[in-house]
Amino acid sequence: MSFHSIQGPDLLCAGTLIALLLAATVIDVRTRRIPNALVASGTLIALAIHALAPAGDGLFAWPWGSIGVVQSLLGVAAGLALFMPLHLLRALGAGDVKLLAMVGAWLGAPLLVGTAVLTLLAGGVMALFVMVFSRTSRQVLGNVRFMLTTALIGAQTGRLAALEAPVASSVRLPYALAILAGTAAQLGWQLAQASF
Repeated sequence: MSFHSIQGPDLLCAGTLIALLLAATVIDVRTRRIPNALVASGTLIALAIHALAPAGDGLFAWPWGSIGVVQSLLGVAAGLALFMPLHLLRALGAGDVKLLAMVGAWLGAPLLVGTAVLTLLAGGVMALFVMVFSRTSRQVLGNVRFMLTTALIGAQTGRLAALEAPVASSVRLPYALAILAGTAAQLGWQLAQASF
């Protein structure tokens, strides 16, 4: 195994993606919204890099280079497909789905799957942290019990309905933070792999 130093383009791409995610996170924390203009800009930047860069194994891999516009668009589609069910269940906002799709434009579909898993883990840790420190454990566990009971009864009777909690939670997680954490972990791993 030969050692390769992390190249400037690797770090520039990683820095740009992290900066976009940081901006989305700050806005999400403050306003509970992720601007479409930010997501569209990030997606267009990724597509432009993939269109103009020489062919390679990815923007965060060795040898550095484009995976191609088609693979980048497949990453966008994968981001939409992975998080759209959670949006339809009202677990995530539409901005969160679009933000993961933007990350897919940078990484491509194969790397996005790992990023989505890391994002869901980060989101779970965030949810537990908020549940414990906002003292809503009893309400959250009661809502989960109600939703599971409703789903089981619906499955047995053949009348499945949308999963809805009986009591609306007053705490909404800024899920851009989980997407940032999952993406940063994936990028850290990719850049570490590119060094060898």
